[in-house]
Amino acid sequence: MKYLFLLCLSVNVVVLHGCGNAKGEPGPEATVLGSSPSSAASQSEQPPAAPAFTLEYLMGKFDPAQHPDFVRVEDRYTDGDTYYLRKDTYQAFKLMWDAAMADGVKLVIISATRNFERQKQIWEAKWTGARAIENGANAAENYPDPVERALKILEYSSMPGTSRHHWGTDIDLNDLDNYTFEQGSGKPIYEWLSKNASLYGFCQPYSPKGPDRPHGYNEEKWHWSYVPVASQLTRLAEEKLRDDMIRGFLGAETAVKIGVVEKYVLGIDPACK
Repeated sequence: MKYLFLLCLSVNVVVLHGCGNAKGEPGPEATVLGSSPSSAASQSEQPPAAPAFTLEYLMGKFDPAQHPDFVRVEDRYTDGDTYYLRKDTYQAFKLMWDAAMADGVKLVIISATRNFERQKQIWEAKWTGARAIENGANAAENYPDPVERALKILEYSSMPGTSRHHWGTDIDLNDLDNYTFEQGSGKPIYEWLSKNASLYGFCQPYSPKGPDRPHGYNEEKWHWSYVPVASQLTRLAEEKLRDDMIRGFLGAETAVKIGVVEKYVLGIDPACK
């Protein structure tokens, strides 16, 4: 419920295309009416209907640059690269960015939406050893067993078709090193996010592992998710996504053996569900 108020503040009329194919072409339209531009009170009485998402959307099989519900992030919010986010997520982020700046904290987007093809490039570069994994190792040389190799890559990188970054709701902020947020220059940033991000609808899905999150990716203090929309996609994954649907890239055969949907797609902090 703490995210409902934020979602109800949206004044946009969202027109969702039910799915996109691998080339990013939109599928059949599903029109979803948002709230009208009236007072916050009346908006909260008439919340917007939930978007109609599809498995192809969930799995990132569209081009965010061409999708009508996405927008290019302005350079002032990024490290200078080109990024896209859902319009609702972007609006919430801008409000959070303003609040952080007012407190002397600058949030910088260093990664946002990655579709299936982009995630495939990242995954296969690590799978083949063309790109080192996070411990600096060549995964192809150090982990010849396919399942072991996949598990090492999965410590921080998603299989194509399973990444929350497909959804346009998730962002990486400032740095990709937990140490930066624990001891370094990012410590005040993380402290601010931990205290305030939920006020704008954001949650850290990959919290430390423990009884409430025994499986999944390692902790990522930089990764934040816009829950009012991401929670809908998490439920869709729980209801419809199966391990045998994860295919189309090197090492995909390990998805079923690992149980990647239950352990990784759904292996998030319970507060983010």
